[in-house]
Amino acid sequence: MLMEWIKPGILVSSLVFALMGVLIFWLCFLVIDKITPYNLWEEIVEKQNRALALVVAAMSLGICLIVAAAIH
Repeated sequence: MLMEWIKPGILVSSLVFALMGVLIFWLCFLVIDKITPYNLWEEIVEKQNRALALVVAAMSLGICLIVAAAIH
């Protein structure tokens, strides 16, 4: 009875699309990290640059929305 409403094909395709979305996001983040004149991780974590962290968070949400819309 449990497998009647959880179809394995839908579950697998959802997992594949989720993995694709994460990979695309990570690639976009790496590209943006490379084109900026400084190391984002070092600036945010070691130097505690909160303004840059906020900009990176907004950029990350933007990329995630674009990837989600493209996959949907």
